[in-house]
Amino acid sequence: KTPRLVVAVDFDPRRLDVARACGADLTINAGEVDAIAEIHKLTDGYGCDVYLDAAGHPKSVVQGLHMLRKMGTFVEYGVFRDPVTVDWTIIGDTKALDIRGAHLGAHCWPAAIRLLESKELPMARIVTHELPLDRFGEGFELVSNGRESIKVVLIP
Repeated sequence: KTPRLVVAVDFDPRRLDVARACGADLTINAGEVDAIAEIHKLTDGYGCDVYLDAAGHPKSVVQGLHMLRKMGTFVEYGVFRDPVTVDWTIIGDTKALDIRGAHLGAHCWPAAIRLLESKELPMARIVTHELPLDRFGEGFELVSNGRESIKVVLIP
């Protein structure tokens, strides 16, 4: 099923530009506006149907729980450094949400390969750094600080 509107939320204008290049219909800079309020405005207070979290940050989880409509779907595929605590009454009692984990599932690789082969994605904008394998430490630092890179590729 094709979504009516794809909205990307981030703090980094560069990442939001890439999201638009990848097909996002609308972007919201959460550092400039209340992203939850913006989603509620867009949906007449209803909330979004599906929230995909790739940030791997506790605040993005809480944000998603508040953006979703009743009986919406929360999909988590971010990687977290520490455990995340949330108010489970939102998930069960208040909204009856469908929560799914989706990190590197069995069927993701063929779909990802097809997408790369189709050349539909602006890979030159997504991959901001290509480093030889012997500079992996620099690559991890680029990813860790998140200010200079979007995606880093190590070349063997």
